[in-house]
Amino acid sequence: MTDQLYLRDSYLHEFDARVTAVQEHAVALDRTAFFPGGGGQPADAGTLDWTGVPAPIVEVRRDGDLVWHVFEGAPPSADTPVRGRVDWARRYAIMRHHSALHVLVGIVYRRFGAKVTGGAIYPDRARMDFSLENLNKELVAAIEAQTNAVIAENLPIHVRFVSREEFDRGDLTRLANVSLPPTVLEVRVVEIEGFDAQADGGTHVARTGEIGTLEITKTENKGKANRRLEIALHGGPGAPPG
Repeated sequence: MTDQLYLRDSYLHEFDARVTAVQEHAVALDRTAFFPGGGGQPADAGTLDWTGVPAPIVEVRRDGDLVWHVFEGAPPSADTPVRGRVDWARRYAIMRHHSALHVLVGIVYRRFGAKVTGGAIYPDRARMDFSLENLNKELVAAIEAQTNAVIAENLPIHVRFVSREEFDRGDLTRLANVSLPPTVLEVRVVEIEGFDAQADGGTHVARTGEIGTLEITKTENKGKANRRLEIALHGGPGAPPG
């Protein structure tokens, strides 16, 4: 089993670990800060070092309880100690966009009761699809303004874990047609204090003020009851902390 450190600390970008399993061009570790991708968020990039020369990671993927780190060359052997370094500038940019989408989703859910049907996050932009039938320019402008008003409040963003029973009783998902497997007994929740809480497995900033200013750059009709909003961020921190 890989201890997925990013679930508890999104700001951790350097760590020590030990190889627990080896494939032809990949290793699983006892612990990792590398996010393996999921929920529209891409996998992290970065390096592992066990020889003094950092080896670039070309893929990170989760398989059951293990997180695999893939290289182009030969991986280290089992039980080798390694030092991992996440591409922190890229990760932090993705964190800002992911948190921005959570604010956007909260606004759309409050105003329309619309849930998310898809999305994707990149270091320089993001998009989200909603189960909406109508979305004119005036509504888009209002959504953008309301989202930025919440961001400007600099609200704390927390991670907590809830039982399956609490998740089933609460209103903690913003995804359309979501169905958790019965084997899932604990759910990770990302909460924007005083505003919204959503089940989520990705990485986020600590406060909404780190997001910057959100601009809805494009809207698109993706079906009879499906509308896409694309966003970009402006301002915010000049460089990632740490």
